[in-house]
Amino acid sequence: MALAGPVYGELLSGVVASVVGAYWVAGLGAPAVAAVTLAGTVENLLLGLVLVVASGTTVRLAHAHGAGDRAGAGRVARAAWRLCALGSLLIAVPGFLARDLIAGVFLDGEAAALAADWFTVAFPAFALFFAQRIADELFKGVGDTRTPLRTALLGNALLLVLDPLLILGPGPFPALGVTGAALALTASRAVALAVTALLRRRHRQPAPAGGPFAEGLLAEGRAIAATGAPFGLDFTARMGVGTVQLGMVAAFGVSAVAGYGVGYRVLLIVTMAFYAVRQAAAIEAARLTGAARRAGADPAVAVRSLARDTARLAGALGAGAALLCASAARPVAALFTDDPAVVGEAVGFLRTAGLYLLPYALVVALGGVHQAAGAGRRPVVAVLFGLTAQLASGAALSGPFGVRGLWVGMTIGALVQLALLLLPLPRRRAGTTRSEPGRNGPAPGTGVEAHTALSGQPVDGSDGPAVQDRTAL
Repeated sequence: MALAGPVYGELLSGVVASVVGAYWVAGLGAPAVAAVTLAGTVENLLLGLVLVVASGTTVRLAHAHGAGDRAGAGRVARAAWRLCALGSLLIAVPGFLARDLIAGVFLDGEAAALAADWFTVAFPAFALFFAQRIADELFKGVGDTRTPLRTALLGNALLLVLDPLLILGPGPFPALGVTGAALALTASRAVALAVTALLRRRHRQPAPAGGPFAEGLLAEGRAIAATGAPFGLDFTARMGVGTVQLGMVAAFGVSAVAGYGVGYRVLLIVTMAFYAVRQAAAIEAARLTGAARRAGADPAVAVRSLARDTARLAGALGAGAALLCASAARPVAALFTDDPAVVGEAVGFLRTAGLYLLPYALVVALGGVHQAAGAGRRPVVAVLFGLTAQLASGAALSGPFGVRGLWVGMTIGALVQLALLLLPLPRRRAGTTRSEPGRNGPAPGTGVEAHTALSGQPVDGSDGPAVQDRTAL
């Protein structure tokens, strides 16, 4: 909880700021709302790529920190910044040049023009967003989740002030509309990043030998990308399925879509707690693995104990969220709208979601432990199969049960994911997969040994778990 609490506060502050910003933009009319909605969707898609580097950085740095490897920690930090610079360049330049095309693919008329105005500001400033995520993860990788919370609160507080000033233009301020919203977001991120850079000076890591293109940095960059890939794939897959599900809900009318939107915002607030636990568990799993290998010990016992603690915490949060949604669905939905049809749809969604939240909490939180312990392939497979089951069962059940069949499909998908995540792996004969010991991190995707640590299932036919050192990528 010491790690997870500040992460939840950081995530929640961002949601609050975005909701307030959406309120100010709503006063500009439907084209402005459509433009900002598209901008948010594009940024969320790009976030999947950012998460590959950011999450990989956290895990690799936490492992090096746990192992007491200062040189390895320095390699991680410098490789992460180089990946950030490369990624920002590859996204910002093509995005800026194609801003009108991107806007025109999804929107037309005034809405497309306003979206292009947003992208004119947002794509050149994308490096601020990417750099802030990397800086935050460098703090989290050494166990400091409070500093990212403080800088997030600073940036989001500034955004709350700048949004009405630059969007509506009271007094001497110009009314810039959608462009003003983009400028407010950019300015708030720039200030937060500047403060973060000053704070980072206290945590400088030793520079690796060989200069900026040393072989160690190139190898570390590949390792960061490989370690973070499961996190990015998980996020992107869920985003894609969420978009498909929204289209399926739209077939049941405007009230169903509006009710789903209200319920989704409520779920977003509670499920962020699950993702906070996931981040904290991933940091701790990587640190414990590094510390165990530094001591020449088997990390299986420590990681298995962490998995049990994580499951208990996530289970308690999931059960509490389910009870809250079931008992307070109607008064919470009434806070967002007074349309009885929309309230009815939102209440139905939230009450059915109670069945979904407990398995989903366990999937999200335990996935962080798996991925940080080197078993990233299994959570990705579980997510892909589970989301496929969600869409298939939702489509099948929506015929006889209407839109509520889609909500039941969400629960079925979460249960499939949890079952696959906990399914014991087949035993394999000893000595068949041993590799060279890793340098400073678990090898992503070498899931047999890491899953053994989490489930306690032996892989070699012995009486206890067999966790082998793996080659670090």
